[in-house]
Amino acid sequence: MPKASTRTLLREVDGGVVRRTVLPGGLRIITEQVPGVRSVSFGVWVGVGSRDESGQMMGSAHYLEHLLFKGTSRRSALEISASIEAVGGDLNAFTSKEYTCYYARVLDSDLPLAIDVVCDVVLDALIKVDDVEAERGVILEEIAMHDDDPGDSVHDEFAEAMFGDSPLGRPILGTVDTITGIERNAINRFYRKRYLPQNMVIAAAGNVDHATVVKHVTKAFSGFLDREVIPTPARRGSRRPASTSQVRVVPRVTEQAHLVLGVPGLLRNDPRRFTAGVLSTALGGGMSSRLFQEVREKRGLAYSVYSYAQGFADTGVFGLYAGCLPAKVDTVLDVCLSELENVAHQGLSSDELARSRGQVKGATVLGQEDTGARMTRIAKSELHGEPLLGLNDVLARVDSVTDEDVHALARELFSAPMTLAVIGPFDSTHTFNAVAS
Repeated sequence: MPKASTRTLLREVDGGVVRRTVLPGGLRIITEQVPGVRSVSFGVWVGVGSRDESGQMMGSAHYLEHLLFKGTSRRSALEISASIEAVGGDLNAFTSKEYTCYYARVLDSDLPLAIDVVCDVVLDALIKVDDVEAERGVILEEIAMHDDDPGDSVHDEFAEAMFGDSPLGRPILGTVDTITGIERNAINRFYRKRYLPQNMVIAAAGNVDHATVVKHVTKAFSGFLDREVIPTPARRGSRRPASTSQVRVVPRVTEQAHLVLGVPGLLRNDPRRFTAGVLSTALGGGMSSRLFQEVREKRGLAYSVYSYAQGFADTGVFGLYAGCLPAKVDTVLDVCLSELENVAHQGLSSDELARSRGQVKGATVLGQEDTGARMTRIAKSELHGEPLLGLNDVLARVDSVTDEDVHALARELFSAPMTLAVIGPFDSTHTFNAVAS
């Protein structure tokens, strides 16, 4: 059997060190030692998300996330949660389009316990029939709660409008029909085929010793690392966004109308992602942003308005959200489209560019004050196979973004056909001519 290999990836100026070990079987362990803290954030990241499901299995990755906390051969559901809460720690998980994460945050002295519990949950879930049926009701309630919040569900409507009936166009939670129809054996097969060591990244950040983490993880994965490596199923591709503008209207009696307007964006590893971050921040990243000033401050058209950039393995989204009175939707759209057009034609002012770069850099540095954020940063880099940049390198790349960079990217993005999703008291034939024209 091949031996484990270890190397140092980064030495930060604040004294932090990032190390990476690959164990036999392909399991990757990455840690960041953070000086001056007494906590540790520990996570098991699995390279499987909702885009890895078939249409009939829609919602199964998230369903599985719930079921893994229902019990193992060593612990009941109560014992899983109580073991971490008894030492004042947090234990949780989340599912995204492209990965699932199980994590705990504990005192440094309780890290061995956290590793044991989280790895036990991920590797040895029983997935009993009774638990599948009980959790089915919980997830149906979660879907109902999500659907009751149009500010959340409008993003699912937007994804479906842009990507159609493809993996990225489907909701992470699934639908009432798919969750009702999923059977225990199907979920168990999904678990056994996808939750393999070579498809996982173990990440820890805080007051950690890398060798100690490797020792405890190796023990927790005993019996899994010496198995024959089974290839994981290929990731499902996504439908390319439509070549014409798309408008999706969901009629619903609401006090506010909720809309998401967007275009295809950058892949997550595109070197221009730093430019996209500056552009998004300048457009809708705070109270000084263009959209906030033009839509809310000057005209009083909406309470909430923001923009965002999101990248995936093979595509991306650049979008904006607004919530406003139904009678003001067309005016809000006009203002938003006008600002997008202005940036595409004229770029940002020097003040806007400086303010946006400063905002991005400040948020980046402040975010790294938290061990959970640091753990997430190193885990995503490893999971996606991307070079891990030091904090100073990230700040330098943000600083290097010029108005010409922003101008060129805005011209490229905002010349593409736009997709609009709206939830509100509108007839389904409402065309919103400002976008559809």
